[in-house]
Amino acid sequence: MPYLVLARHGESQFNAKSLWTGNWDVPLTKKGRHEATLMAKAMHDIKPALAYTSVLSRATGTLSIILATNHWKPKVYADAALNERDYGDLTGMNKWAVEEQYGEAQFNKWRRGWNEPVPEGETLKDVYARVVPYFQKHILPNLKDDKNVLIAAHGNTLRTLMKHLDKLSDQRVQSLEMPFGEIIIYNLTPAGSVEHKETRKITRATPA
Repeated sequence: MPYLVLARHGESQFNAKSLWTGNWDVPLTKKGRHEATLMAKAMHDIKPALAYTSVLSRATGTLSIILATNHWKPKVYADAALNERDYGDLTGMNKWAVEEQYGEAQFNKWRRGWNEPVPEGETLKDVYARVVPYFQKHILPNLKDDKNVLIAAHGNTLRTLMKHLDKLSDQRVQSLEMPFGEIIIYNLTPAGSVEHKETRKITRATPA
């Protein structure tokens, strides 16, 4: 059975400051690059034939470090369909300042809601509408062809894909997390359904 490996990018400069990043192209921090190295070691036993990522540098940078650390040279595809959710007017704002200004209830709706509009931005449902069709058209055929695939992307990108693979309801996905430092590994059947799911965690140690 082929493996599908999902890896969230390491810490970015905006993550370190608790700022909403969305589609702003923000690079990894030193800690984020270190995390990518640790993720590489945690998945060293699963060599991908293909790798997919967004066009944002925190994801492409994470993928590059993973591949270099493990001396892997798969075919690599970068596509905006795998970009992070567009947070619209919230982009660049401090998350906790937004919570204080608008209240916990509205903050949680914007942050985790399935179909909660963000001013001038996307809902999680919108992200699902671009990620899952891309997965079905470009990635799933390779998995059905028994090829291991690695996806290095973003928290909301991967949450929507996990919703699809795990057949989660709109309600349940709102409590689904894709934390930094976790790698999700799926075994898929030839038909593309989930046979087994594994979570591997890294220690988010500060680099020397």
